[in-house]
Amino acid sequence: MEQARDIDTVVDPLLKRIPRFLDAVKFQESVFALPFAYSGMVLAADGWPTWSQFAWITVAMVSARTLGMSANRIVDRHIDARNPRTAMRHLPAGMLRFSDMTALALVAAVVFFIAAAQLNTLALALATVAAGYLIFYPFAKRFTWAASFFLGWALAIAPSAAWIGVRGSLTWEPVLLSTAVALWAASFDILYHAQDHEFYTKQGLYSVARRFGVVGAFRVARTLDILAVACLVGVGALLELAVPYYLGCAVAAAVMVYKYRMVSPTDLSRMGIAFMRTNAFVSLSVFVGTVVSVLEF
Repeated sequence: MEQARDIDTVVDPLLKRIPRFLDAVKFQESVFALPFAYSGMVLAADGWPTWSQFAWITVAMVSARTLGMSANRIVDRHIDARNPRTAMRHLPAGMLRFSDMTALALVAAVVFFIAAAQLNTLALALATVAAGYLIFYPFAKRFTWAASFFLGWALAIAPSAAWIGVRGSLTWEPVLLSTAVALWAASFDILYHAQDHEFYTKQGLYSVARRFGVVGAFRVARTLDILAVACLVGVGALLELAVPYYLGCAVAAAVMVYKYRMVSPTDLSRMGIAFMRTNAFVSLSVFVGTVVSVLEF
């Protein structure tokens, strides 16, 4: 009986912290990156891959994202504590401890390497590079205004990694798809951190908005979105994909345009809503177009 109580003493607090872990790393936002990973997966398989590949790619992508977000929260915990917009995040607010988030990062890293090992040798070999990059990129805001591009490439790993997971090799097509993701993700991160323009200036941190002003940041973001759509179209041309793929790209482009109707340099109040509404639709529309084109429904 006493041993059972000791186990409950450990397990019960852990179970209560699970929702906090999931919220701290915005687990539900995995939907933003996963569809692009699945697009790379379907294109690599020229159809639907094996269910084993699908499962391990999913595990690898979710665990990699969890590792990246955990590292971000750990690295930026002191900055988050000073920023009124982020002061209530779990580490600065005391809802989770440093050791909690470190443990989550370690578990995510182990799961990521296990998943990569189940796919193929190249996936496992590159897993160390990917993990290292995901841990490194949060530091970028401390030394370069191009920090959002580092975040963009962190998300851009997904489609090329999924391609490698299926084929065990890499070609230019998934690299171009990854470039599209990098440009799209960097664009939104630039806008998102425009909210912190004054804070970054006071704290000596770097961002596109601080370097070029908020208006300039919006111009850069629009240019990146245009280039992202061009890269998506280029992927379709290289792989000779059917019309549904281009329709998916058109929907993604329309959603990107809609984003600029929700926020502007003089009104960033709906940035959170824009983030939730647009990001999921962009990646999902490309994925649906890819699936319909490749599987020829």
